[in-house]
Amino acid sequence: MPPTPTQLRDWDNAHVWHPFTAMEAYREEFAPIIDSGDGFEVIDVEGRRYLDGTSSLWCNVHGHRVPEIDQAIRDQLGRIGHSTLLGLSSPPSIELARRLVERVPAGLTKVFYSDSGATAVEAALKIAVQFHHQKPGSEERTLFAAVGGGYHGDTLGAVSVGRVERFHAMYGGLLFPTVVLPCPSGYRLPAGHDAASWRVHCEAELERVVEQYRDQLAALIIEPLVQGAAGIQVHPAGYLRKAREVTQRHGVLLIADEVAVGFGRTGTLFACEQEQVKPDLLCLGKGITGGYLPLAATLCTETIFEAFLGPHSAGRTFYHGHTYTGNALGCAAAMASLKLLEQHCVLENVNANAALIERQLAPLQSHPHVGEVRQKGILVGIELVQDRESKLAFPAVRRMGHQVTLAARRRGAIIRPMGDVVTLIPAPAMPGELVRTLCEILIDSIKEATTAG
Repeated sequence: MPPTPTQLRDWDNAHVWHPFTAMEAYREEFAPIIDSGDGFEVIDVEGRRYLDGTSSLWCNVHGHRVPEIDQAIRDQLGRIGHSTLLGLSSPPSIELARRLVERVPAGLTKVFYSDSGATAVEAALKIAVQFHHQKPGSEERTLFAAVGGGYHGDTLGAVSVGRVERFHAMYGGLLFPTVVLPCPSGYRLPAGHDAASWRVHCEAELERVVEQYRDQLAALIIEPLVQGAAGIQVHPAGYLRKAREVTQRHGVLLIADEVAVGFGRTGTLFACEQEQVKPDLLCLGKGITGGYLPLAATLCTETIFEAFLGPHSAGRTFYHGHTYTGNALGCAAAMASLKLLEQHCVLENVNANAALIERQLAPLQSHPHVGEVRQKGILVGIELVQDRESKLAFPAVRRMGHQVTLAARRRGAIIRPMGDVVTLIPAPAMPGELVRTLCEILIDSIKEATTAG
């Protein structure tokens, strides 16, 4: 007999430690235990259905139980589930690498596989340092520049270049130093600045920092167009292009972390395309398999790769890897997902839904407890405030963003906040009528949570 819902709840509370979850509160809130999926809904063990408004933490692309991806995984299972890429290869990893190279910005020709966004970033950081050490005219460069408020994963290197202050307060003694650039967007700007003057300041700081540290910087890492975990901070148009121009001028590598924004969520397959930027290293994850299996990739240029070539005695090997690097099932799912992106015109759907979301959420622009609605493509962040005029935040103890999550759950939708920024991240292929329903649920949930005593 399978365990009952009550047994599962008891075992969950007894044994499972959930990521980014306040565990004491979790035990009291009876969160859904997801048992299955159907299209763009997830279904809990009690049979309740929920619209997946987070696209399963920003990774689901085409929905759940997609026949073409299911079949691709079954077909691969009929051959082999996994074999190592350490000194060997496999058809799925080779074919996927070719298909990625055909789709990413020109010049990125080499694919290094890993298994999550954070590991893709870790690989990029180590590649950048080793490249400078091994390139002609060898240099020891171990410093990185990053944008304030950025998030690049939870492993120590990724946390070092990320700027989530709570992480740095907790783990600061374990991290390497990073030069921090001011984020060019923000709801609460420093005194004396408006959006225009702040952008000028941020671009000037970008120029100053890269020039000042150009002989020490291995790379600048950036989330192109949108800083996701910072609360959907949308950069002003042209900032990414500026970062590319400045780094290129001073011989500093540019790492584009498209783990969250890649595979269509901003309206183009990759966010870098919108400003015609060709990074030196590109990090991909989350949506790469359509949200099915853990897989990630770090792509680099031929120039970078060539610095790792030479006889074994030269010691130029990139000593980095993961047990499940290039997993065959993940690569098979990724190839099926890439085909569906084109066959189902998913990018067109994203742009239609982006316009729909903007229209549907327009009433929030004047809501007394909504400070700002930020959107890029289908990435949406809604900042909740106690007072709109003064931008006064709600007391942390009220967990207002979380209260909206609970209200949405009661209405049949799963969303997830970042503090008091409520996010809406539908899957790129989600039909417009379901996106409209998500928006309606979100508006009603914000109204309920912010008017509760």
